[in-house]
Amino acid sequence: MDVFLFLAHLLKLDKNNQNRSHMKPIKLFFTLLFMIPLFTACVFEDDAVLERGIVLENALSDYDLWYVDIHRTTGTGEVPFLSRAFTISFINNTLYANNNIVDIGHTGNGFGISVGSYATFDGLLTANHDLDGYHDFEVFQLSANEIRLYNYRENVSYYLIGYQSNNFDYDKLFYENIEYFLQEFNAWEKTATMGGISNPFDAENYLQFTPENNTTFYSSHDTFGTNIDLIDWSYIGGYEIFDVIDSEDLKILTLNYEGGDIEEFELSVLDDETIRLYHYNTATTYDFSGLGFIQYLKGGEKEDNKTPAVRNSNRKRTKVKRRTKMRRNLK
Repeated sequence: MDVFLFLAHLLKLDKNNQNRSHMKPIKLFFTLLFMIPLFTACVFEDDAVLERGIVLENALSDYDLWYVDIHRTTGTGEVPFLSRAFTISFINNTLYANNNIVDIGHTGNGFGISVGSYATFDGLLTANHDLDGYHDFEVFQLSANEIRLYNYRENVSYYLIGYQSNNFDYDKLFYENIEYFLQEFNAWEKTATMGGISNPFDAENYLQFTPENNTTFYSSHDTFGTNIDLIDWSYIGGYEIFDVIDSEDLKILTLNYEGGDIEEFELSVLDDETIRLYHYNTATTYDFSGLGFIQYLKGGEKEDNKTPAVRNSNRKRTKVKRRTKMRRNLK
């Protein structure tokens, strides 16, 4: 029964019995004062903050990695370091973050880079980020390995899923954040062409996906081995990535060239620096390898990695709302 309806019912009963004793309204008043906290506790138990009896430090450190499920974020503000991170870790009062998908599982022994410190007290988590400063969070336990961090100053909630290093869901990470993965290299160089029939895309030797609204791509016909800094990005257009119905490990990529041409592919990830494109219209398969890994550090910092070509734009993740498509019958 709704709490307030129940209280109104009690008051009605009391009114009907007022003539029996002038003490009853006073007793009922104190009875209601006592019962309200009990009922409100029941109302909010499904979203209860971690009980003080549970040691928050243990709850956070029980898992090696906490995946930041950015697509479930709710609220009006943001906490910058959480918007940048794919995973965070709480280890001996040091806060770690993986701000890149590439090399995840290797950087910092899998935990990423140190980005600050943290402390827990009386059910609250306080993070002191090296650049963003102090942020306080209430921590809500949603399931055995799932928590919600609520920052009341920014009015934002982040949802975290806990994993051990040996069972981390890398497929979930790559495919849920495929746009950001494509942006982590300055260029994608074609390394293999297999099957199919000849078509204009055979001449596209380099692709680039930029952080410009997650929609802009460039392409080039330059010969293999061209220095990244010297690539002539002659072609430009918009791209869109679609979820595939009933498939978690496959996407559909559409390239819309400014000249009006449209190319559509099945997109799959082979490893953290190789993608495969299957061209629907010609049944041709292309492999592309990433060149010029872009490492995103604590914020405005940047660092060369793998090759000298590095770009950094203080990237933050936002919710990605993809449309869906049915997978075509392959030729």
